[in-house]
Amino acid sequence: MAEQRTLNPQVLGSNPRGGTIFDLRHRPEKGSTQANYLFAMTFASEARSWLSAVACEREKEILGSAADLSPAQHVDRIEELIVENRRIHDDQCVNLNPATNVMNPRAEAAMASGMGSRPSLGHAGEKYEMGLEAIEQIEVLTAGLAREVFQCSHAEVRVPSGAIANLFAFMATCKPGDTIIVPPSDVAGHVTHQQPGAAGLYGLRIIEAPFDAERYSIDVDGLRDLAERERPRLITMGASLNLLPHPVAEVRAIADSVGADLLFDAAHACGMFSGKQWPNPLHEGAGIMTMSTYKSLGGPAGGMLLTNRPDIAERVDAIAYPGLTANFDPGKTAALGISLTDWLTHGESYARRMVSVAASLADYLAEDGLTLFTVSHNGTRVPTLSHQFALDATEFGGGHAAAVRLREANVLASAIGLPGRGGVGLRLGVPEMVRWGLTEQHCAELASFIKRGLRGDLARGRPCRSGSWSACRRS
Repeated sequence: MAEQRTLNPQVLGSNPRGGTIFDLRHRPEKGSTQANYLFAMTFASEARSWLSAVACEREKEILGSAADLSPAQHVDRIEELIVENRRIHDDQCVNLNPATNVMNPRAEAAMASGMGSRPSLGHAGEKYEMGLEAIEQIEVLTAGLAREVFQCSHAEVRVPSGAIANLFAFMATCKPGDTIIVPPSDVAGHVTHQQPGAAGLYGLRIIEAPFDAERYSIDVDGLRDLAERERPRLITMGASLNLLPHPVAEVRAIADSVGADLLFDAAHACGMFSGKQWPNPLHEGAGIMTMSTYKSLGGPAGGMLLTNRPDIAERVDAIAYPGLTANFDPGKTAALGISLTDWLTHGESYARRMVSVAASLADYLAEDGLTLFTVSHNGTRVPTLSHQFALDATEFGGGHAAAVRLREANVLASAIGLPGRGGVGLRLGVPEMVRWGLTEQHCAELASFIKRGLRGDLARGRPCRSGSWSACRRS
């Protein structure tokens, strides 16, 4: 009540659920709680001295633009930004960032179904709180759908992100101080396997695996020698750019020879496995497979962990509860369950189309004179056998500079490391646009658009979806 008196709200009406609706649209008085709050907002970035100058300046710009807003105006501004984000991604831009996707609208609706604030501690049939009869069924059904899609015995779906899924895996297989061998960070190895990420924060000793530039994957022969010397507790695989199936069975044999477990991080490649275009790592010997659920899988932002080993599953379950995710978002779990059903009905055709469209787009970009990064496959050079590929963007100042150029042309992409060349790669992927309806017949025009964007012949302002692919949008 003291807070309400300070803000001097005016009653607008009755809440249908009981209580009162207040109007907080007024100017803050000097010294009021709201004025103090806005003061704290304005100077928040100055306390974050560890950020770069660019990041600090951007935070100041954003907070400064909101300095005179009332709480209600903040709500209006946030809602305006929600609409703007939708416009950027659904109407204005062609999103070729393989680290993102769109959800089934029914899955999106589940995220706003009112379940997110309902804590759900414990297992089905023995929940700590009451009233969770429906939510516990959603949890069990979603885990069951994950097991069916990925053809495995155990699925942990209470994971808030792919990074935390990796932390769960590290905790289930290692103790602090243990040695792990991981993909190198400069060629698409994820930060969660590195010192600044989950592995380092958990206290693991991290050694980077040798890399096979010809296949953009782990060098099996070099790994064998390294593992024999270092005797790791865990070997990890998977990357942020996946062009060919990885040698999981060969690495499993190496892991067995030194008593190590094997983790496959499928954050990006999971759509290739759920769509049955690549061999399932769990069937080839990986003890654990982790993933993000919002990239090629097309679900909500979150993570998932899969295994066929009951000992690992039991440890992971205890890490999830009562360990690190005692409370989680059941709305996200419901959205994941709905998203997984798409893979049961349309998954193989979707994944097959992603592979075909990625190959077609890469071919047209090469015809337009852009430099593809290629790998060796069956005696030939190919840009990809997956849903993603990379350009060598050296001539455009590197991958990030090229991505900035494309943003000016309303094409979304991102940088990636290439062997021996650092971050000169420009990573492109088609999961989202294929879901909107992009096909091979659109690729020649889209490739021309990308080339013109990189060459500086286009500027932001013209909606990218004005080409023949303009039908690929939310209806």
